[in-house]
Amino acid sequence: MNGTEGSATVSVVVPVYFNEPSLPILFDALLEVEAGLRERNLQLELIFVDDGSRDGSLAVLRELKRRRPATKVVKLTRNFGAVHASKTGMRFVTGDCFMVLAADLQDPPELILQTVDRWQQGAKFVICVRQDRQDSAVSVLFSKLYYWLIRLLVVSDYPAGGYDPALMSRDFLPHMLDSARNVNTPLFAYWLGFEPVKIHYSRRKRPHGKSRWTFLKRVRFFLDSILGFSIVPIRAMSLFGALVSLASFGYGSVIAINALRGISEVPGFPTLVVILSFLLGVVIMMLGIIGEYLWRIFDEVSRKPEAVIDEIL
Repeated sequence: MNGTEGSATVSVVVPVYFNEPSLPILFDALLEVEAGLRERNLQLELIFVDDGSRDGSLAVLRELKRRRPATKVVKLTRNFGAVHASKTGMRFVTGDCFMVLAADLQDPPELILQTVDRWQQGAKFVICVRQDRQDSAVSVLFSKLYYWLIRLLVVSDYPAGGYDPALMSRDFLPHMLDSARNVNTPLFAYWLGFEPVKIHYSRRKRPHGKSRWTFLKRVRFFLDSILGFSIVPIRAMSLFGALVSLASFGYGSVIAINALRGISEVPGFPTLVVILSFLLGVVIMMLGIIGEYLWRIFDEVSRKPEAVIDEIL
């Protein structure tokens, strides 16, 4: 059903991981959003996915389920990551459009109403672009470098500051569910090619707890983003190999010509060691990149589940 034809449903998927303090506040904000949706003749489908939290998040979710019986709560057996938790929640989406919203309150829930207004006007893809973010200097620097590389290597018109909440029409759902196991879902949604309508907002400072988005997880996410969408690393290796081969051929030709002319030159040992060490390091790095691509192929065809559901409330 199109958002302009009678009563429709907006589905909101909330992945939860160590968010016990923020969940009650988020839930109250979502109830206000639900009231706003009713004024627009829309219904709210609320889906929480507990991604293996080891705090009291699940107990809070059970209480929220008691307060609002229509709420869906899905418990995973362990922590599978935000991407897999979000995609698990999408399996339970029955609405006419859907959105993934973080549970840490950094992205204002009121954005749901703003995106829904654009959707009702006919937009299929509404993204919330970050104008600024109240994070540490290291996080901001890493973010700027990451999105610069994404624009350079994958999608040239990707928002420079990235985006997080995005309202997608139901047309996106089969593509999102069928996407690769180790995929950057916001990048994948943008890559699909639907014209995005942009809403700008300021990302808030995290009010409760600490971020579980560690440096290693960021690096893994960066590799998934680049290696999952771009062939540039492989082609860069081929180009570098061609340049090294050309230089080696030229150097070898000079040595051969000098030998024919009776000019004998003995290369310096330190120079030889430096060149060999450099090329050996480059070869190992290239093998590592190839291995990353091969692992993603293996992981995709191994038929392991992306996430395992323990309980559905």
